[in-house]
Amino acid sequence: MASIWAELKRRNIVKVGAAYVVVAWLLITIASAMAQEPTFPAWAYPYTPTPTPARDDDGTLFTVPGSAVELTWTQIRGRVVDEDGTVEGFSVPDWHPNDHPPMPSSVANGRTPDMRPCGYCHMPHGLGRPENAPVAGLPVDYFIQQVADMRSGARKTLDPRRIPPTLMFASAQAASDEDIRSAAEYFASLSFKPWTRVVEVSTVPKTEIVGGMLVPIEGGGTEPIGERIIETPEDWERTELRDTRSGFVAYVPDGSLERGEALVITGGVQMPRGEFVPGKTIQCEICHGPNLTGLGSVPPIAGRSPTYMFRQLYEMQQGIRNGAQAALMKAVVANLTVSDMIAIVAYVSALPPVPNAVPPPSP
Repeated sequence: MASIWAELKRRNIVKVGAAYVVVAWLLITIASAMAQEPTFPAWAYPYTPTPTPARDDDGTLFTVPGSAVELTWTQIRGRVVDEDGTVEGFSVPDWHPNDHPPMPSSVANGRTPDMRPCGYCHMPHGLGRPENAPVAGLPVDYFIQQVADMRSGARKTLDPRRIPPTLMFASAQAASDEDIRSAAEYFASLSFKPWTRVVEVSTVPKTEIVGGMLVPIEGGGTEPIGERIIETPEDWERTELRDTRSGFVAYVPDGSLERGEALVITGGVQMPRGEFVPGKTIQCEICHGPNLTGLGSVPPIAGRSPTYMFRQLYEMQQGIRNGAQAALMKAVVANLTVSDMIAIVAYVSALPPVPNAVPPPSP
């Protein structure tokens, strides 16, 4: 930028008139904006411009604990290929078919080339991964409305560079109304199970971005957690194989659960010395129901990925999500800081997704 201004001065352009000064200012402003990285919390939007190198399929058959199924790497990637290696279609890898009802075609196969099968990213059990939505147990009407918002552009993402939302938006456009309803009814029939273990810490393993998620660096040591949530696989190898029985651990800053509980239960209302101090938000149970397990068409949020939920709160606050139901959240998130949102989603994620649910075991 300094060199641009120096060149303008050398050519005496800045003295020619106000119009040239304005043009120069615009050039500098545009150059500065193009050089800046996005300012949103990077930990919640794992992205790397260098994609993970493609893994060759040498015919090896993989297995996971507790399953008799054997799959090649191509099958694990959800591809159906012909003898020449041309992708003919999609098929969701399903290690534990007895863990869920039969999947409809929209969930198991999608439609080549643009509609990915819902069960690939969101998994056959609908519990998802931190880079996408946990959809098991969502109300049918809510599910359908969210896809409609993606189609209309009312629901977007803060970082369009990321592959998961890009694929989701493309699939939403390619899906038929019948596809969307069959997927909505399938996932609504599933109970959300404990999937993410929430742990308060002051330090976390150093991580790198692999496949759209944060993965511990082997031998990388630790670092302060700061104002972040680090959600990572309990067992990276099983997660890479898309094993639906291997979940996640979410490290959250010390004190998050207590702070989050106050914001979720009371909205942050305080009574110092008997004086009423209004809260920063609205009690979550008012809309999301007792135990935050859903109320009518309002979705359940208890026990779900804290990274995913953080992105939704943040994007509603930033005006990226503008669907009809998102509009109801505007006042809820308006006064929240990033630290507040971290505390809220940490507490909500630590709750049992259904009453009396057993927390996920430590590995």
